[in-house]
Amino acid sequence: MKKKILSVLLCTAMVASLAIGCGSKDQKDAGTSGSDGGSSSGSDVTIEVVAKGFQHDFWKAVNSGAEQAAEKYGAKMNFVGPKDESAVAEQVEQLNNAINKKPSAIVLASLDPESVKGALDTAASQNIPVVGFDSGVPGNDTIVANAATDNYAAGEMAAENMYELIKDKVTDPSETVRIGVVSQDATSGSIIDRTAGFIDKMVSLIGEDKASVEGHDKYNNKVDGAKVVLEVGIPATVEDAACVTVANTLLNKADLVAIYGSNEFAAKNIITANESLDKLGADKIIGVGFDAGKIQLDAVRNGIFAGSITQNPVQIGYQAVELAVKAANGEEVSDVDTGALWYTADNIDNEEIAACLYE
Repeated sequence: MKKKILSVLLCTAMVASLAIGCGSKDQKDAGTSGSDGGSSSGSDVTIEVVAKGFQHDFWKAVNSGAEQAAEKYGAKMNFVGPKDESAVAEQVEQLNNAINKKPSAIVLASLDPESVKGALDTAASQNIPVVGFDSGVPGNDTIVANAATDNYAAGEMAAENMYELIKDKVTDPSETVRIGVVSQDATSGSIIDRTAGFIDKMVSLIGEDKASVEGHDKYNNKVDGAKVVLEVGIPATVEDAACVTVANTLLNKADLVAIYGSNEFAAKNIITANESLDKLGADKIIGVGFDAGKIQLDAVRNGIFAGSITQNPVQIGYQAVELAVKAANGEEVSDVDTGALWYTADNIDNEEIAACLYE
């Protein structure tokens, strides 16, 4: 399951070289349409985008990038998403509605890959190309290309940076120490990869015979006698209260030395749980997150979190719609890695980092 480690320098170079950058702060509501302006090459192209929702700032930034691409290529674009990331049936209905419109192409980030199989078969039978974005649709060969972060490598990046901060505590400890891992769910491809990448890299850095992975059947790899425990907590529902409960349980473990949240939802609720506990900080439990959003950015700036991984949400939306336009025009398309960066209180205001953050 090993993949090459994502280079921060490569991501930075990519961000600098892309024409539109990361920095747009336009945030629209669900159901908005792109402009008909720009290049005439896409003037007859219609793109239906089905995202995972609009409850996170991340998706608003993705929408902004999608609108920029639609405007550039003169495509008509409609961007929708369910009420939240547990509303699988609603997303399937939105996908079916998109197919019924007979668009030139569809862009999809599936909540549950199994749930959309039938709809994607229908799209294929009607020769409607489908582009995946963010988590895409893992394992489905009808998807013509994906625009996404290499989530496994980004999870590895989070582990590498956390390890540098806690290696003195996890290198042959005399007593058991614990690293908490909070994941939104065990079904989304992007969340699974970020969690697995983090766990695999951390185990590799600590030593495979010295680290035991416990807490959830999907990731369990128990090692008897190991002094370092990676405990995975996944809430029963994708609701803030359920996730706060999971985070609260981990933060109250007396042997916890660090905790990782694998997306904005998980990181935000770790921070919320800490408000009444005051367990996180440089000389306390080390917190590391993923994505951005105001709560997480403030936590990094204030030293509550040591740092976080940011994706490039504007580029995810932009590149996905660009791929869709090309596929609709019969061009050959291939996967695009939209990059990731590690940010801390020290570099959060640097140009290459600040351009990829969103509130």
